[in-house]
Amino acid sequence: MNTETWSISILAGYLLLGIGVVFLRFLRSGHPWQVWALYTTERIFVPLLWRWHSNRRCRFPYDGPAIIIANHRSPADPMLVWMNHHLADPRRHYRLISFIMTLEYYNLWGVHWICKNMDSIPLERNGNDFVGLKTALKKLKEKQLVGIFPEGQINRESRHLLEASPGVAWLALHAKVPVYPVFIHGAPVGKSMLLSFATPAKVRVVYGEPIDLCEYYGRKKTQELLKEVTDRLMTRLAELGGVEYEGVTKAEPEIEQFTQTSVSA
Repeated sequence: MNTETWSISILAGYLLLGIGVVFLRFLRSGHPWQVWALYTTERIFVPLLWRWHSNRRCRFPYDGPAIIIANHRSPADPMLVWMNHHLADPRRHYRLISFIMTLEYYNLWGVHWICKNMDSIPLERNGNDFVGLKTALKKLKEKQLVGIFPEGQINRESRHLLEASPGVAWLALHAKVPVYPVFIHGAPVGKSMLLSFATPAKVRVVYGEPIDLCEYYGRKKTQELLKEVTDRLMTRLAELGGVEYEGVTKAEPEIEQFTQTSVSA
């Protein structure tokens, strides 16, 4: 065997080894190929275009349910929150985060395929979609991760958080799971939704300690309690990012209708 043939054989061996490693990681992931492909693409794309870094290793639970709340500056925010969370798991397995998102974006052509495979939860923008909240609660009861942007819309103002929906408090109190705050600095902002994904940026993600709401679990779920819990969550999120939150929580009629309702999921 001459030198050229030997070199080609070595390169072919490396290629097969690489394919084998990739295939093994896919089998170990336990997810459909679509989810594996999306996460792999994100792990390559995000560091290159947005120079992603964080204050520390992510501490999302690698087994069990949790709510993840974050500020909302860009359509790319779910990718920025999902990045590198597998490092919290000693097995290096990644988990799906079912993000709650507006129905209009969920149904966009080209975006719907991604949202469906990511097990996202569509919600009416007006906040009157109690069905969406019940779907999120069901996922938490099934020990899944649910991601929420409580501001409910993209916030172009970087100095303070927008008023929040009490739906996040309703969900946290009914599910009785830890709430992990995440603050995103420097998210890509384009002139349109699609341009945001092509805009270079320097992103810094700040992971906070889980917020313990145990003291509220035994209390009657009134509008006043929902506002108190929402303000606590948003104040902690604002502190994490070094911004302000004025504590003006939205009133949502349908949430109020169900504050006295016992929900089973």
